[in-house]
Amino acid sequence: MNHGRPMGVRGGAKNKGNIKLLIKALKPYSLHIAVSFVFILISTVLSVLAPQWVSNLTDEINAGAATQSINLKNILNIAIVLIIFYSCNAICNYISNFIFVTFTQKYARKMRSDISRKINKVPLGYFDSHQYGDTLSVITNDVDSIGQSLDQAISMFFSSLCMLVGVLVAMFVTAWQMALTVLLMVPLMMVLLLIISKIALPQFERNQQYLGELNGKVEENYSGHTVIQAFGAGDRKRAEFEASNKTMRRAVFKAQSIAGIMMPAMNFVSYFSYAAVCVVGGLLMNADIITLGTITAFMVYINLFQSPMSQLSQAVNNLQMASAAATRVYGFLGQEELCDETGKERKLIKDGKVDVHGDVEFKNVRFGYTPDKTIIHDFSAKIDRGMKVAIVGPTGAGKTTLVNLLMRFYEISGGDILIDGVSIKDMPREEVHDIFGMVLQDTWLFEGTIRDNILFSKNGMSDEELKKICKEAGIYHFIHTLPGGLDFVIENEASVSGGQKQLLTIARAMAENAPLLILDEATSNVDTRTEEVIQRAMDKLTQGRTSFVIAHRLSTIKNADLILVMRDGNIVEQGNHEQLMIQNGFYAGLYNSQFANE
Repeated sequence: MNHGRPMGVRGGAKNKGNIKLLIKALKPYSLHIAVSFVFILISTVLSVLAPQWVSNLTDEINAGAATQSINLKNILNIAIVLIIFYSCNAICNYISNFIFVTFTQKYARKMRSDISRKINKVPLGYFDSHQYGDTLSVITNDVDSIGQSLDQAISMFFSSLCMLVGVLVAMFVTAWQMALTVLLMVPLMMVLLLIISKIALPQFERNQQYLGELNGKVEENYSGHTVIQAFGAGDRKRAEFEASNKTMRRAVFKAQSIAGIMMPAMNFVSYFSYAAVCVVGGLLMNADIITLGTITAFMVYINLFQSPMSQLSQAVNNLQMASAAATRVYGFLGQEELCDETGKERKLIKDGKVDVHGDVEFKNVRFGYTPDKTIIHDFSAKIDRGMKVAIVGPTGAGKTTLVNLLMRFYEISGGDILIDGVSIKDMPREEVHDIFGMVLQDTWLFEGTIRDNILFSKNGMSDEELKKICKEAGIYHFIHTLPGGLDFVIENEASVSGGQKQLLTIARAMAENAPLLILDEATSNVDTRTEEVIQRAMDKLTQGRTSFVIAHRLSTIKNADLILVMRDGNIVEQGNHEQLMIQNGFYAGLYNSQFANE
């Protein structure tokens, strides 16, 4: 498991930039927003007109009560108009919300597609410095947060803004004196809104950061469950998870507590407005300037005015959540990518025809995972076609790193690597990967049949050819004992042993039939007897092909044509087994110590 610092808080300026990026990304959905805005306007107009009919209804009832002769027909007609108004209002709200949900989910899907494409473009070094669980959290939780928050924030913002403007106009038309009374409350609302929002934003940012860290621990503990149980580290890992969980819980509680103040604060200002309007309305009614129906209408208007103010505060909260999530998502999308190779042409594999002899040359190769720390200083070697090259050395000497450079999983810092005289820098990565077959120490199988796992990306192979490969890899008998044989479905990697998984990946490399081979501790997970079988199969497989074998058990590479002995990123010795043993140098010391242990 690779560890690294998760993508965290970037600062206020960065968040503002992310909000702009979010808004810019919504441009393709301008038509959706415009149509939804039309329905919001219709809904607003209906909501603003309805209180006037409520005023008429109140005056009609008040007049009838005074004369003790209520006109039920007029009251029924007004009630029918109100029912129509509110029914149409509900339909318009539903349509606008449906449109918003639709396009925000489309936007979230596009964002996931962008992340999916980005994953295939970022260098492997990115995953060396970031937890896998944290990256998965960006893809799932952060994108979900953006989609849901934007949906609520945009719809609330538009509807609230339209409602505020419409209600203000209606209040001034109805009674400007009471409208001014209500407006005196607005500055207080805005001050409360700004203060609470400023305090809440950093908390939402920390929420997303802690969530990513927590997901990283969950993924790490789950993948390493067997090791944790074997070494009795369950209590310690549980304590570490509980500590992270408590940290996140405190952050969530703090953020939600601060954000929760918003609604009670708005309600307090709203109730204060009710009281002020009642006092001013009573004075105006005594002066015969307004009627009781006007005061009733204003009660509705105050509610309509207070509701969008509360919704605006909620929209701000949702926008803050979207901003915090966008900081992490755009932080990932902004990562440095592998260089563009669309203009590069294939040099050795054209139109499906392989023209690779297998000459490989390392010329003064230099490399470091970070610019300030070089681990391969000046590596040079020339390998002729068909040679079996063993790379040996202590842990950390740079063996696997050398293979990663050969496969262009990482870009070299200096020098060059040539295949048949062609620099791998001038070849597309896909061509380099097609040239090599690989068997790694860390086996990987996916959920599917044995057949699919062996063939993988290989097409057009007959069952007879596949059976032959299985026999050469030493797994034919094992497959034959399974129900369904080659069609047996591997539901999880626990259904096969470590050695069997290694054999399946070796068979996969055989089926690939690539002109060059890389075997990184290919026999590390098999017993001695199976190792002998695999060794014979590997000897047959490597015949006529240039192959690179990384091995810790030096007895398995005694027949190699060339042995490169690495130490601290440099080749300190090279030659075949007999030559190196005669030199009685570093290799001889490694071999003798291992033989003594055996």
